Amino acid sequence: METSPSKRSISEMEECERPRERLLAFGPAALSDAELLAILIGSGSATENAVELMRRILRSCEGSLKQLGRMDVADFCAYNGIGPAKALTLIAACELGKRRAAEGAPARPSLLSSADMYRYLCDRMTDLSTEEFHVLLLNNRLVPLSMHCISRGGLVGTVVDVRLVLRTAIMGKATAIAVCHNHPSGDPRPSVDDDRLTERLGKAAKAVDIRFLDHIIVGADRYYSYADEGKLSN
Repeated sequence: METSPSKRSISEMEECERPRERLLAFGPAALSDAELLAILIGSGSATENAVELMRRILRSCEGSLKQLGRMDVADFCAYNGIGPAKALTLIAACELGKRRAAEGAPARPSLLSSADMYRYLCDRMTDLSTEEFHVLLLNNRLVPLSMHCISRGGLVGTVVDVRLVLRTAIMGKATAIAVCHNHPSGDPRPSVDDDRLTERLGKAAKAVDIRFLDHIIVGADRYYSYADEGKLSN
């Protein structure tokens, strides 16, 4: 059976490469199947870390989660580093995936306007005591995939790294993004810094072929939309 010649433990990886830290920072959509499964089993073997072990098992299944779901305890335990407890954890996870698929996914509406986006965002962004900046990832039908907090600040501002916004979008396989932040003062009118950030985000998104749909500022029971105001650079 194929083995790895040397082991690089997960604790020896850069923090940005570790599955748990990546999940916390970017959400589950940013992780590969092997990384998600590695979080479940927790550890690998003497020669492989958990990610390498799950990559090897997935390769034997031709990368198919359906084939993985057909494996039994004995099949899993044939791999060095997988015992009955880990095997049962993987089998339980596969079964939950089957049951979730059987339920059928509820239809998620496309967010076609600033009003749609505001309704989607308002419960999360209204009444925050400090300023937060979030990026909303969407697919090419403008259906939301996930939402990520990029930064938190104080009463009057927060620092936003444009590179982190774009990295989050790329890792999350988004084809479009919208960004939003709140003004704890309740007044959603943009500042000069908001204008500059929006221009930089528009140019950066265009450079990597990601649609930049809007920058919404949430106030008290109202909002400001850069798209509605015709102030997007792309």
